[in-house]
Amino acid sequence: MTQTETQRSPAGASQTSSAKQRIARLAFWSIIIGSGVMGLKFIAWWLTGSVALYSDALESIVNVVAAVAAFWAIKVSHKPADMDHQHGHHKAEYFSAVLEGVLIMVAAFLILFEVWRSWGTPMNAEQPWLGLGINGFAAVLNAMWAAALIRVGRAERSPAMVADGHHIMTDVVTSFGVLVGLVAAIATGWQILDPVLAVIVALNILWQGWHVVGSSVDGLMDRAVELDEHMRIRDIISANSKGALEVHDLKTRIAGRATFIEFHLVVNAGMTVGDSHVICDRIEDALKEVIPSVRVIIHVEPDDEAKLPKGTVAVPFA
Repeated sequence: MTQTETQRSPAGASQTSSAKQRIARLAFWSIIIGSGVMGLKFIAWWLTGSVALYSDALESIVNVVAAVAAFWAIKVSHKPADMDHQHGHHKAEYFSAVLEGVLIMVAAFLILFEVWRSWGTPMNAEQPWLGLGINGFAAVLNAMWAAALIRVGRAERSPAMVADGHHIMTDVVTSFGVLVGLVAAIATGWQILDPVLAVIVALNILWQGWHVVGSSVDGLMDRAVELDEHMRIRDIISANSKGALEVHDLKTRIAGRATFIEFHLVVNAGMTVGDSHVICDRIEDALKEVIPSVRVIIHVEPDDEAKLPKGTVAVPFA
């Protein structure tokens, strides 16, 4: 039994380097933008004394800390493989996402504590509209940045960036909810809406934090690709395996941006190593065309290792 693994071409390496630089640049700017948004939200809280806006500002602190952690994790995950980490450092981003989820939940408990501490203290209504306007501007800025992070993170398969984007988008949703509620509180004079909104914000981000932690831990457990992706991989193998007899034991796992694919390729026992390698190269090249950062291991076996009855195949070979 032999095995072969993909080797990235110089052009592919150049594209990968460009993607790494773009991800690292976005991660760095997340720290800058997050810090600016945090400052705006604390100004809004200072102008209004609203505990709901204070809860929104507290979550922004988590955003900045999480952005710093994501920047570090992305830098580590882009390091090449070494003797101690021979499969690379791809999973570093999952640790950042787990930390972000934990920090989100910590922020939620801090918000609940502040609600309990300030319950019954009315909101300062001297400059409410200016404070709400500043907070609204910060929310719009956050929404634009979160959309960019999610889009690029998905395209480059960066768990840390996607988690950061989703967290910021959650912040955006809660910010707009808080703004609508506070406008209603000011218009009606129902000051009780302020702490109630803060509690709703806390419970919402607590749920989001739990979701981020759960999805990240799932990634650390070597989760396989989704079913539709698995079928696409199977179809690619099928369309490019002419000359082989059978494919079995197809397994996949995701580690950050990298997708690992492993399967057994059964060929005629009389086929030369060179001919079987041509089939492997064809399959690998086809997989690299559609799946970024793919790592393929193919175990080549003679026909007496086939698992299906003679005359049948595991995939409809072309």
